[in-house]
Amino acid sequence: MKRTAIDLADGRELIYFDERDDAVRDQPDRRELPPPPPASQLRYDPLTDEWVAVAVHRQTRTFLPPANECPLDPSVGDRLTEIPAPDYDVVVFENRFPSLSGRVADEPGEITPFTPIRPGLGRCEVVCFTSDHNASFASLPPRRVRTVLDALADRTEVLGELPGVEQVFCFENRGVEIGVTLHHPHGQIYAYPFVTPRTRALLAAARRHAERTGGNLYADVLAAERASGERVVAENDHWTAFVPAAARWPFEVHVAPRRVVPDVPALSDGERDAFGPLYLDLLRRFDGLFDMPMPYISAWHQAPVRVDRELGHLHLQLFSIRRAKDKLKYLAGSESGMGVFINDISPERAAELLRAA
Repeated sequence: MKRTAIDLADGRELIYFDERDDAVRDQPDRRELPPPPPASQLRYDPLTDEWVAVAVHRQTRTFLPPANECPLDPSVGDRLTEIPAPDYDVVVFENRFPSLSGRVADEPGEITPFTPIRPGLGRCEVVCFTSDHNASFASLPPRRVRTVLDALADRTEVLGELPGVEQVFCFENRGVEIGVTLHHPHGQIYAYPFVTPRTRALLAAARRHAERTGGNLYADVLAAERASGERVVAENDHWTAFVPAAARWPFEVHVAPRRVVPDVPALSDGERDAFGPLYLDLLRRFDGLFDMPMPYISAWHQAPVRVDRELGHLHLQLFSIRRAKDKLKYLAGSESGMGVFINDISPERAAELLRAA
């Protein structure tokens, strides 16, 4: 894989990850762009012990443009996009409308004695999986999945070394039902200046398990699911895809390596190669459930970059809000108000349907 970094017209970084060593990426960004916005503001919620980002500049971000105005397509002729080259394999660049960034201007302060504020230090990046606007991740060849995985490993390492970054989160949103604002197949990477609430909860449970048994909680759960087999959807020599026994979403699958590793950079060549065929098969099963493109969120759970790494176990959580061909799972009162999920499909039935898809 060849890695080439350039600067866009407004100073943001863009990186080409090419599968050919002879790829030339010397095309300049010919646009005239305003300076990137300053960092957002983080406000601490003392009632939940969580940080909330206030990023008002994101109100003006691009929203579902027509196909001929997609900013993630390659630049061709006078049609200039975020990617200056006329073609590409995988591209990563700083988000033009970031929730977090290194462009910090304000100093820490407080709104009330209970609500401190600080700049939204961090970084948000866009990952374009292919130059083909009409493709999907499920349509990519295994070699391209390996390139994407190598790009995520690169970015996880680089972003994790930035001052103030505590966690790196790689994910893909797919489908307008999920809330995507661009149809081009792409994902995102968030470098947070704190450990996220979801990860803190997972680590707390893992810590209690380790203190009680000496084992790694996720590894022990994975072993139990493999021994049962009832909720396993697919597996190979390195990875297992299973529906968790307490799945929150109608269709939810964890994809985990059998070896305990903290993050994507720690995966071996064999594990990286083996991921693509299994994951592509899983995505096609999702689309085959109702013979239509399945809206989903695909979220890599990695260990924090500085603390509790020994408690983590890398895994990907793939889930959809679609519960039937014509029905979506909305997060209503119990889920949104109290955080208590009510699943309409049993995990065992979901695994059965996915195996048959």
